[in-house]
Amino acid sequence: MPYSSLHDFIVDLEKRGELRRIKTFFDPLLEITEVTDRITKSGGKALLFENNGTSFPLLINAFGSAKRMAMALGKDDLAGAAKDIEDLFEILMQTRTTLSGKLSALPRIAGMAARMPARTNGKGLCQKVIHHEPDLGIFPVLKCWPHDGGRFITLPVVHTLHPETGKPNAGMYRMQIFDRNRTGMHWQRHKTGANHFEAWKKSGKRMPVTVTLGGDPVYTYCATAPLPENIDEYLLAGILRKKRVRLVKSITNDIYIPSDADIVIEGYVDPAEEPVTEGPFGDHTGFYSLADKYPAFHVTCITHSGKAVYPATIVGVPPQEDAWFTLATETIFLAPLRLAIQPEITDFHMPGAGVAHNLLIVKINKT
Repeated sequence: MPYSSLHDFIVDLEKRGELRRIKTFFDPLLEITEVTDRITKSGGKALLFENNGTSFPLLINAFGSAKRMAMALGKDDLAGAAKDIEDLFEILMQTRTTLSGKLSALPRIAGMAARMPARTNGKGLCQKVIHHEPDLGIFPVLKCWPHDGGRFITLPVVHTLHPETGKPNAGMYRMQIFDRNRTGMHWQRHKTGANHFEAWKKSGKRMPVTVTLGGDPVYTYCATAPLPENIDEYLLAGILRKKRVRLVKSITNDIYIPSDADIVIEGYVDPAEEPVTEGPFGDHTGFYSLADKYPAFHVTCITHSGKAVYPATIVGVPPQEDAWFTLATETIFLAPLRLAIQPEITDFHMPGAGVAHNLLIVKINKT
């Protein structure tokens, strides 16, 4: 089922016995991370920290089991998500040379087209409250580990556009808070966001950026999915949730974002500025990634829904919550790899010890 907000997801998690509400005060500076690290490693439930010094509840470990990951994708199990993607690729890859073959495919193609993201007029649920004088201090942003460079937004969906083609991208890049309206933007050079940044640098113009948090949890997964560069992440979201994603225009720039997001942070990156020092950051390997130079993101506006929840995750020594994102990717993207890239592939696995990035084991039927 598609969820219309993190609040709806929380209600469903609680109904299925997958959530613990924590009413005792816990500090976003190190305390929430310490508790969550132990709960995640022991296979515990999603945690909702309702008393964190802000007016926004903090949801963490929401994706931390196969069951909750499937729920986030709107499925009873991950195999159901894989079947939807396999059906899509079979439609795209099949050769239909006869008129009857082409006609027989039309209903299935039309069904997929009905799940394309759609732009709508007016404001969305994510824009119920508008802060034209933004202050990132209203959110319970975590400092995860003792030697981190500061507080980091860890589950942002960062929306950018290519200045020439207008092609959108939604990626996940950590954001270190520097002050009330400025963060780092940690897009590594091989990421699409960095590709867009280089194109904006050549144009000599400021780069508009809009960041969303929350909404249907499928958006968070899709921002991490290994999609080809020009495939819209919200098409994947629409296919998984069996319902198109409704997009609305940001308040201060021309980027469209899901109308049902919980929190929206709008602004720009100026390629003419010198990069800023970001990090260190306690990373997936259990070591700190070192401080380095990245662009600064300037916040011009913050909006949020009436019942907004702040989502977060932590990374560190496996197992962590990201292991379940990896499991979803293993399950969902086997068919695309086999059908579109290499038919000899029969299975693949990204073990937790490879921290989702550095190790892939592939099983092939060698012919």
